[in-house]
Parts: sequence; structure tokens; C-alpha cells
Amino acid sequence: MLISAFGVGTLIGAVGIGGILLIPALIAFAGLEIHAAMATALFTFAFTGAAGTFMFQRRGSIDWTVTRPVVMGAVCFAFVGAWVNSLSEAGVLAIILAGIIIFAGIYTLARWHAIPHPAFEGRDGAQAVLLLALGAIAGFGSGLTGVGGPALSVPLMVLCGFPALVSIGTSQVVQIVAAISGTVGNLKYGTIDFGVAATVTAVEMAGVLLGARIVHSVDADILRKFVAILCIIVGSALLGSELGWFS
Repeated sequence: MLISAFGVGTLIGAVGIGGILLIPALIAFAGLEIHAAMATALFTFAFTGAAGTFMFQRRGSIDWTVTRPVVMGAVCFAFVGAWVNSLSEAGVLAIILAGIIIFAGIYTLARWHAIPHPAFEGRDGAQAVLLLALGAIAGFGSGLTGVGGPALSVPLMVLCGFPALVSIGTSQVVQIVAAISGTVGNLKYGTIDFGVAATVTAVEMAGVLLGARIVHSVDADILRKFVAILCIIVGSALLGSELGWFS
């Protein structure tokens, strides 16, 4: 579990996407059922987001003009997602989670689909509305599945033409607000294993610091491809297990 947590933290810091792999690890290695695993993972992302935000801000890699509307959308809808999570069956959540993991992997392999310039460039009002909507989607998905906002915010922002480094920087801040908002919902409607969370969080944060150094110092294409393949494998295994492909 600790090795998985360190790897997840490294991927969060380096490519934004990575937190989605923590939930299957908590289910497999910590023995948590899916609702508790999602809630516990989401709680840890508030701390990894703080570490990532510090590292990216120190390097001037967070565009706050872009980040603010995304964060506003995320904080409003993460709580709603956590509430819907409490009403959903475990099997449905597992399938949704698997779909998001596979989507993240396919997106990472097919980044060339992104448009060359940010959508609504030069039209500040329209772009702010778009970013608000992207934040709302990321926040709701974060609260619903516990995957953390970056799993959706990074792919969606890049597909809308925003630079990868800007998108990853924004995702660090989104993690904080989406995790806090979703955790408030989970404290009311869900179950968080704080014992597991404390251990996992410390190891994750160490990984985030390493990952942030990697993305600012080396070409991260190889790492992104590794993440993509890993996401597709993990997502497919989770989906296959839930649908009885391996029975």
C-alpha cells in the first residue's frame, strides 16, 4: 500500500493524473470497501494538492487567471458528488470509476486531439464560463468517485487547448478545494478511514514533491505514456472484475 501511495503521489506531482490509482490500491491492500476507499482517497488529496500547489507556485507554473474559475466550479459541485456517492450502489460506482480510469489513460495516449490554442482565447467572459463548467465537472466527478479533480480537469483542459503545464498546475489547486468540499460531504454521508489516510497521506506527499521536480526538469512524455498504459490496465481489470469477466 505504501509503495502504491508513493507512486500515486509521484504521478500526481508529475502529470496531475495518478490519484485515480489510489482507490484500487486501498481496496486491494488496505481491505477497504469501495465507498470507504473513495472517501479516504479523496481526503488525502487535500494534502497532496497543498504540496503540489506549493511546488508549482514556487516555480511560477500556476496561472491564477485560469485557475480561479476552475476552482470555483469544483468547490460548488464536489459536495454534491459526495452526496450522490452515498446514494449509489457499490457496483455502479466501480463501473464509473473504471470508466474514468480508462478515459484518463486513453486521453494521455491521444493528447494530439487537443486544439492548438485555448478555447475562447481573447474572450475572457466566455473562457471564464468554460473554465467554470470544467471545474464543475471535475468537482462533481471527484466527489462522486473520490478520484480527485485532476483526473478530469487535466484531460478536459488540455482537450480545450490549455497548455499541459498550466493544466497540471491548476489541477494541484483543484485537488485542494474538491477534496475539502467532497470530504465535508463524506463526513456527513460517507465513511473515511483516518488511520489509513494518515499513513497514506505522508507517503503520497513525499511522492508529490518528487513528481513536481520531474515535470519541471525532464521531458515527461515517457512518464505520461507509462501512466496511460497503467490506467488502461487497472481500469480494464477493475471493469472486468465488476462485470464478471474473470469469473
